[in-house]
Amino acid sequence: MFGPRTISKLSITSPSPVADRAGMAICLIVRNEERHIGEWADFHLKAGVEHFVVYDNGCTDGTVDVLKQRLAPDQLTLMPWDQRLSDGRSGAEIHNQVLAYAHALRNFGGRFRWMAFIDVDEFLIPTEATSLGEALAPLENAKHISLPWHMFGRNGHETAPEGGVLTNYLNRARDPLASSHALNWKCIVDPCHVTGVRVHGFDIDGRAEGTNDVGKLAKHTGRADRSFYSREAIQLNHYYTRSNAELQAKINRGSNKTVEAQRHIKRVMRIVDAIEADTVEDSTALDFLNRL
Repeated sequence: MFGPRTISKLSITSPSPVADRAGMAICLIVRNEERHIGEWADFHLKAGVEHFVVYDNGCTDGTVDVLKQRLAPDQLTLMPWDQRLSDGRSGAEIHNQVLAYAHALRNFGGRFRWMAFIDVDEFLIPTEATSLGEALAPLENAKHISLPWHMFGRNGHETAPEGGVLTNYLNRARDPLASSHALNWKCIVDPCHVTGVRVHGFDIDGRAEGTNDVGKLAKHTGRADRSFYSREAIQLNHYYTRSNAELQAKINRGSNKTVEAQRHIKRVMRIVDAIEADTVEDSTALDFLNRL
């Protein structure tokens, strides 16, 4: 018999906008990413992100110290977030990441025009512009932008190479839509219109719909249609595995939900197989840095 399903969607009352709200914030939930968090923060600062709302999911390494070194006090909000919560009646686990996102929206969202929700192995890359703000300028009327994963595998690295992920991982899955195992989206939203929160999609004014990065509208259930796919303005790179050693550590850490270990391993390796089955070289991130 199966236990209660995880609560993976929360409804919220949209935050009220402050009078001078502007710019972009990123919301991140993180645990023990000392090796990579500096590169991630530096890149997004260069891309024009004004503020980072970071949920410390039980870090025991130097992740928080690196963030404090890289970011000024007015660029960083840190929240302790080491918890597992469940519904008292049904016993259903409340998805910790969804809870963090809802908290960020309600408490900090009113200050910003845009809020992005990504992980430390994900990078928001302007494909032609020199900043995310410039890339988003044609979408000023948009309230929810879905960006598909562009998935990078191990690239032949058995252990973590010297340097960052951007220079060492240049081959990704050729077709982001080819496998349902490796297909998902992360989102940039107008926080003052969000009424429902999930990890990979938000309700906007009660509707589960949004645009791609060039303004094409679709319901969230229609995002896998090829006519919706775009990376014309912003590409979302997901360095899913990093090296093989880091992949094994990722597997050993387990899911961010309570999931049986063997089921988690099978799920992760299905994704890895899909990523590495057919690859193409992609230097979009380095091309952006070279334009600056």
